[in-house]
Amino acid sequence: MGEKQNIPTNMRLLLLLEEVANTGVPVTPTVVNSRLGLPKPTVHRLFATLEAEGFLQRDIDGKSYSPGQRLREMSVGVLSSLRVRSARLAVLNALAAEVGETCNVATPDRDSMIYLDRIETKWPLRIQLPVGSSVPLHCTASGKMYLSSMQSSHLEQYLNAAKLEQMTPQTETDPRKLGAALTQIREQGFSTDNEEFMEDMVACAVPILDGRGRLVSTLSIHAPTQRMPLDTVKSYVPLMHDTAAKLTKLLLDDEG
Repeated sequence: MGEKQNIPTNMRLLLLLEEVANTGVPVTPTVVNSRLGLPKPTVHRLFATLEAEGFLQRDIDGKSYSPGQRLREMSVGVLSSLRVRSARLAVLNALAAEVGETCNVATPDRDSMIYLDRIETKWPLRIQLPVGSSVPLHCTASGKMYLSSMQSSHLEQYLNAAKLEQMTPQTETDPRKLGAALTQIREQGFSTDNEEFMEDMVACAVPILDGRGRLVSTLSIHAPTQRMPLDTVKSYVPLMHDTAAKLTKLLLDDEG
């Protein structure tokens, strides 16, 4: 413990953020400090500073913290770094060439999913959702894939509090029915969007995992129903899982 308290001042904020990121769920200063071993007033002061600057934000319980907007934007920037992104786009291009429709990588951003990478279909008729677009969680394939990966307690909080906006006649706005659908998604390992976000558009998504088996982003394909019914989209799930595994390997190789 004494050695831990000798952490250089200029490393303390970074190590604190690393612990928050590694935990993967909202975490209290006490839990973080059980690993860092800093003086209690110091760790609370660091949390206050990071919250004030937007790198952390207080969770709904008022005691725990999760990544704030600035830290989330930083993570997207890291994932979009040129060297990693070039390899990632090559993998996406191969999938898009096989499927013939638009392929996306999206990452969660608190209450939405943000498109990080995108390979457009060559067909003139396409869905206009460029890189940087944000889409809802409850009615998109990528969003539902992310929700299904949440801890049960956090998912319950989301279902009880979120406004499940009716985007199309197919959008599920009943929290209980959505919860049951998310359970099925967790069990089957992929999610679908059957015209729930946009009419005449279907989609399918699978998780991209980190080294600990946690969802860090999603891989999805979507298409107009005029060209590809949902059952056809679902037939590509095995190929999507293979592609997601390649993207996970790129992530782990870069970390190594």
